[in-house]
Amino acid sequence: MLDWRVSEDLTPYPDALAAMRERAAAIHAGEAHEGVWLVEHPPLFTAGTSARPEELFNPLGFPTYEAGRGGQWTYHGPGQRTGYVMLDLTRAHGQVRPRDVRSYVTGLEEWLIRALDRFNVRGERREGRIGIWVADRATGTEAKIGAIGVRVTRWVSWHGIALNVEPDLSHFGGIVPCGVREHGVTSLHALGIPVAMSEVDSALRQAWAEVFE
Repeated sequence: MLDWRVSEDLTPYPDALAAMRERAAAIHAGEAHEGVWLVEHPPLFTAGTSARPEELFNPLGFPTYEAGRGGQWTYHGPGQRTGYVMLDLTRAHGQVRPRDVRSYVTGLEEWLIRALDRFNVRGERREGRIGIWVADRATGTEAKIGAIGVRVTRWVSWHGIALNVEPDLSHFGGIVPCGVREHGVTSLHALGIPVAMSEVDSALRQAWAEVFE
């Protein structure tokens, strides 16, 4: 059984970390169901285990946190749907093979790609770059629309994905997002798709069933 939870108010990042850590431990102990938790955060930056201090600029003085997940610097803020995924990876989940972190990350990518497809947005993978990208083939440019960062503790996943719906894209200028300097970031609204967060949540839930069930 999978618990879906959507938080309506902005969730402080330390509260999210504590809740995920507690839930992951309970799942490992067989005391809680697996879960997907959809949140928005106040503006902040999180550092993954590979984050470099010189890639944080932070001119607006947003709070910064050590996330403990893989990856580098990531921005979270209003208008971005962050999805925290807590699964027992000792067993298979749809397309995701058991005890296979690479397969799990591929599943998260496919989840975002299929959700974006519901808005006629073609999300794409890039070799050597984690996350989901959209390309403007007329100009030869591309931008990141979805980030992925995971942590696995005793074969229980936590952290997850972040999809840009309508965040303030200027805030990403406070970091080198995920260590990639040569490409920018975008959002559904920047692409001319003014969807509500509830519509994005519905698309994520529908796409989840296609990938993980």
